[in-house]
Amino acid sequence: MKRLQILVLVLLPIFCFSQNSDLGNWLLYFGNKQINSKLNWHNEVQYRSYNAISDLEQLLIRTGIGYNLTENNNNILLGYGYILSENYTGNTDEKQSVNEHRIYQQFITKQNIGIVSLQHRYRFEQRFIESDFKLRLRYFLGLNIPLNKKQLTDKTLYASMYNEIFLNTQKEVFDRNRLYGALGYKLSSTIRFELGYMNQFLSNGCRDQINMVTFLNF
Repeated sequence: MKRLQILVLVLLPIFCFSQNSDLGNWLLYFGNKQINSKLNWHNEVQYRSYNAISDLEQLLIRTGIGYNLTENNNNILLGYGYILSENYTGNTDEKQSVNEHRIYQQFITKQNIGIVSLQHRYRFEQRFIESDFKLRLRYFLGLNIPLNKKQLTDKTLYASMYNEIFLNTQKEVFDRNRLYGALGYKLSSTIRFELGYMNQFLSNGCRDQINMVTFLNF
């Protein structure tokens, strides 16, 4: 059965160190096709812009083939990603295009502790950025907690949280950390919404943003 997910995020960044506020927008599509009981095909497209939609910040296209070690859990995946970044040069209006090709391997495992649903994701990335080559490790821990029911079923209000840390293998080991918290509502098996806050700690500063999230599964 084919299962597709569309994730749309509208981000309102508020920069640290008294920088001017800015309206950004992330549009994300996540898809997963179950090839058979063991194999799945992952695909996603992310469009990130500095403003509502017109000023491209980053375009990310990622895909991969996964294998379930156990039914509906413990998935390993080998994937590839292409990333186009449009970076502003200093405080000018000039932008520089940066192309990145990325190979990655990941392992996802899920567990339940009482009413809390946990997901762990371990990812190793080999990044070919123009003429440079970098390696990066990522660890993601996410959880969902139903608030008005014992399980995350239809018409459930829930709390969603995650933390993801990014580590380089070179001298500057710490790359960034994303901490996110949200209040969500699962309308049905195909639609749920979240309104949340994410703080992104970068190696040279930090960034706060409001996230409005829509999940569609069909």
